[in-house]
Amino acid sequence: MRQLTVTIDRFPIAGTFTIARGSRTEAVVVTATIREDGATGHGECVPYARYGETVEGVAEAIAALAPRIAEGLTREALQDAMPPGAARNALDCALWDLDAKRSGIRAHLTAGVDRWPPATTAYTISLGTPDVMAEAAAKASDRPILKVKFGGPGGDLERIAAVRRAAPDATLIADANEGWTEDNLAQHFAACAEAGFALVEQPLPAKNDGFLGKISRPVAICADESVHDRASLDRLVGLYDAVNIKLDKTGGLTEALALADAAEARGFSLMIGCMVGTSLAMAPAMVLAPRARFVDLDGPLLLAKDREPGLRFDGSIIYPPEPALWG
Repeated sequence: MRQLTVTIDRFPIAGTFTIARGSRTEAVVVTATIREDGATGHGECVPYARYGETVEGVAEAIAALAPRIAEGLTREALQDAMPPGAARNALDCALWDLDAKRSGIRAHLTAGVDRWPPATTAYTISLGTPDVMAEAAAKASDRPILKVKFGGPGGDLERIAAVRRAAPDATLIADANEGWTEDNLAQHFAACAEAGFALVEQPLPAKNDGFLGKISRPVAICADESVHDRASLDRLVGLYDAVNIKLDKTGGLTEALALADAAEARGFSLMIGCMVGTSLAMAPAMVLAPRARFVDLDGPLLLAKDREPGLRFDGSIIYPPEPALWG
């Protein structure tokens, strides 16, 4: 019989992580562990208040599935048993891990990924004053891809220019986290284009992003808060060029793989992203990395302490997980 346990774990962030919606000094994650016949599968999720989630509520939702897990609930049946979101993500990834541990077949092979090479991840520059962000960008300027947080009160035009001056050779991604407006969008797009940004992520609130179809877009635009699972895709055609797939939004690797297929069929390029979590949260998302135009799985690099064992990083190069971690 399968046994499910749920824990709430806390990992300090190295310094402060700041985006348009606020700041954090620790990552609070929920971990699902499923044991069966001597094998153990793990999955981690990061509840996100932006989507109406709380740590306690997500932990309770996972625990409520214990009877069905004990009865042998499959990944496929889980998709109907829970809505997309963090709780389903932890359970889905734990079931993937459990199946891999029991069968001896690595998860990426089960997912149809023949080659699982290392990937280059973006590294996040938190929101701050232009001078503070320029200093952070300069320290990280040897990293090939920087994802830069914008959307603060005023000053984003100065921030855009300051970061580019500080990291002249890096590929830059602008992430406004819904923090720009219809009134200032054209200015910010023009500034990003002039500074050579490769991508702008979620510039407008999801409820207002229809405006993107009415304005010239001189840089590629990626949906984040506007895309969750396959049901959210069709509305985005013509508004965005790419979609950011995060397992905490899709509700796990199972839907993430299906979303990737559906997005590519509609002409979107892929970004594989994350919330701020540990290596256990990044590991399943690595299955999608070979298909992505951009990989943003730097969560463990932002922590003061990661899980052990964790993913192996060499600068911005991230290596697929060893079986002891996941999959």
